[in-house]
Amino acid sequence: MEQFKARNLSMLMDLYSMTMSNGYYLENTADNLVAFDVFYRRNPDGGGFAIFAGLEQVLDFLEDFHFTQDDIDYFKSLNLYNDEFLDSLINYRFRGTIMAMPEGSVMYPKEPVLTVIAPLMDAQLIETAILAQINHQSLIATKTQRIIQSAQGRPVSDFGARRAHNIDAAVYGARAAYIGGVNSTSTVMAAKMFNIPVNGTMAHSWIMCHKDEYTAFKHFVEIYPQNSILLIDTYDVMTSGLPNAIKVAKEVLEPQGKRLKGVRIDSGDLAYLSKEARKVLDAAGLTDCKIVASNSLDEFTIRSILDQGGCIDSFGVGERLITARSEPVFGAVYKLAAIKENGKFIPKIKVSDTVEKITNPGRKHLWRIYDKRGYAVADLLTLEDEIPDLTKEYTFIDPNKPWKHKSFVGCSMRQMLETVMIDGKRIKPSPSLDEIREYVKRQLEHEIWPEEQRFENPHHHFLDMSPAYYNMKIELLEEAHKHEQ
Repeated sequence: MEQFKARNLSMLMDLYSMTMSNGYYLENTADNLVAFDVFYRRNPDGGGFAIFAGLEQVLDFLEDFHFTQDDIDYFKSLNLYNDEFLDSLINYRFRGTIMAMPEGSVMYPKEPVLTVIAPLMDAQLIETAILAQINHQSLIATKTQRIIQSAQGRPVSDFGARRAHNIDAAVYGARAAYIGGVNSTSTVMAAKMFNIPVNGTMAHSWIMCHKDEYTAFKHFVEIYPQNSILLIDTYDVMTSGLPNAIKVAKEVLEPQGKRLKGVRIDSGDLAYLSKEARKVLDAAGLTDCKIVASNSLDEFTIRSILDQGGCIDSFGVGERLITARSEPVFGAVYKLAAIKENGKFIPKIKVSDTVEKITNPGRKHLWRIYDKRGYAVADLLTLEDEIPDLTKEYTFIDPNKPWKHKSFVGCSMRQMLETVMIDGKRIKPSPSLDEIREYVKRQLEHEIWPEEQRFENPHHHFLDMSPAYYNMKIELLEEAHKHEQ
């Protein structure tokens, strides 16, 4: 099932993509082969890493990329572009190769997470859609992982749809949240599309539609005895909601041999109320009744509640997950890295007075380097035709401290970018969402230093360079400096 399948998303582009493509067509350079890298410059929320998400939707988009006659007629109405160029788009399809990290990969700033090798026009037309998918889902997956970490093993459910920026953000945000580690979603469309476990309880309106709270609870558990989680803060948690929930448990559920599954608190001092509710539930013999908390939660409020001894068994997290409220954008960019001339890719570099905006040029390999225990100690950029020999001491360059002599000893490596599409077609089946989710979990448990997973002042993961790659970059910078003079 695809959301709004009838939609053609190929028009999801900035106007300059079409403007430049028209120019390339007129210059007869539209078919020149180029390489563009997708990368980002800063981890969200000051964290130590991010989670790569959205690749599956990028590949879906590229395989279906086409223009309708209505699209072409719209462009003609702008009176900006050559008619012959526009008419040629009726037979257009994406012809490029995509290399990418596996979806769910832990990633770091300034390294390529996806590379497009394609005719110049093709590469230009797809920029906006690629960035929209990767920026959104990577942001939500990364935020979710922080929330999961703060919950300390307690289940977390995505409650965010109604606070999402639109319908697409709700659905694909739920997908990204599942990659990031939530156990379930309340968003039915996302659950159906992506086979995510779905759950939900009741709203305050259920209680307000009955003559009193007890009657509302009684009718609910009679209809849903196997899903008896009662919302207890409509009027007052301790004097009304909790006593009525216990009364229903004793008078309605237990005579049937059933137990009250849980109570949910959606307002008030969650740390205090959960501790008091736990005492009352235990005294009533409902030691197995779970306490669920919701209400504008994020990694910081959850950590604070648990630090205060809050007796909460699971969390429903909405607006601050689905909007990644504390970090409004992810910031991935799409930059030209190389142009093929006379059968060879020529590296290109973007220079800026802002150091972090200087790009890493050329066709390249990205390797993750592991120590003997299997922990990732650094990532390494090399030239496309380089394969590091780690069977012996390997000298590399830290671009931030190039004067220091550093080397890897006794390490292993794996290549992070793999080819997933050739000539606009997938070359292998995509992993399932559960496989992507487990991949995230496996990396964080066995490969990524706990020090990188701290919320405050996380350890910096190094992006190093082979001497040959570093020298190539410096030569390009020096050449660019000559042109400035």
